[in-house]
Amino acid sequence: MRRRRQTRGLKWGFGLLAALMVLALAPAAQAKQEVIIFHAGSLTVPFAEVEKRFEALHPDIDVLREAGGSTKMARMISELGKPADIMASADYTVIDKGLIPGHADWNILFASNQLVLCYTDQSKFADEVNAENWYEILARPGVVWGHSDPNLDPCGYRALMVLQLAEKFHNKPGLYDQLIANRPEANVRPKSVELVSLMKTGNMDYAWEYLSVAKQHDLKYVSLDDHINLGNYKYDNFYAQAQVKVTGKAPGTWITRTGQSCTYGLTLVKTAPNRDGAVLFLEYLLDPELGLKILEEMGQPAISPSQVTCEAAQKDLPGKLSTLVGVKK
Repeated sequence: MRRRRQTRGLKWGFGLLAALMVLALAPAAQAKQEVIIFHAGSLTVPFAEVEKRFEALHPDIDVLREAGGSTKMARMISELGKPADIMASADYTVIDKGLIPGHADWNILFASNQLVLCYTDQSKFADEVNAENWYEILARPGVVWGHSDPNLDPCGYRALMVLQLAEKFHNKPGLYDQLIANRPEANVRPKSVELVSLMKTGNMDYAWEYLSVAKQHDLKYVSLDDHINLGNYKYDNFYAQAQVKVTGKAPGTWITRTGQSCTYGLTLVKTAPNRDGAVLFLEYLLDPELGLKILEEMGQPAISPSQVTCEAAQKDLPGKLSTLVGVKK
């Protein structure tokens, strides 16, 4: 009897020990490598879909995304030292001016966009706004309209550029100042996607957004002439007439942003915690049959093949990226 009890005790002890070993090893077996991506708010919808499909192919990788104004995201890396593997900006010059050369080596141009004036059925004068009278409606008393913060978000300074260009294109001297006078500072929000909820709840009549955002959120919108929508590179010389001063890296300093067509850029951060995983994600994102195709499906115009500005940058690209990325001509 005593021997049987001892045997049972030994079996129970071994079983408990085995269970504890399994529990101890489980977290290690289940642990996933992380890829941290900082990106423009306007990329939220397409990147969410890219993340889902990429993770399905790579179940050992967990993509962690943080969205916000591109300038703010770049400063989180360069000034605050936040860990990140990839930075994707709605304006490629944010990477050129804010991350290269200290925090990144190259910049891939991978998507484009244009600005539109968004509204809903609840917006004042929604039944009459069009491409010919939108600026007259924005100037009317009681019309609530806004844009994102130009110091934090490229869509913000691009919205101001559109107003400047409209003054020139429509030959309306003083139009810019007239419109800004009818837009309180309270209507300027940190990132453009915040304005979407304000419109949908009836708290804002009109807001400047990217065309892709308007489509993704089922908003009504006014399409603008190519001379002012910042969506056609053929008009870059005309766009260059618009200039907006925004805050620089150091307190009290300023940078002048000059108008040009909307081109998105992305880069691999030099201090990337998971460089190999990040390269895998970039290879998926920039594949015309994978990530770039998803962007197009989500209403985000893709540059296919994606581009760098010189052959030296192309040669520096890791992994298979050099075969997916061309040189801009």
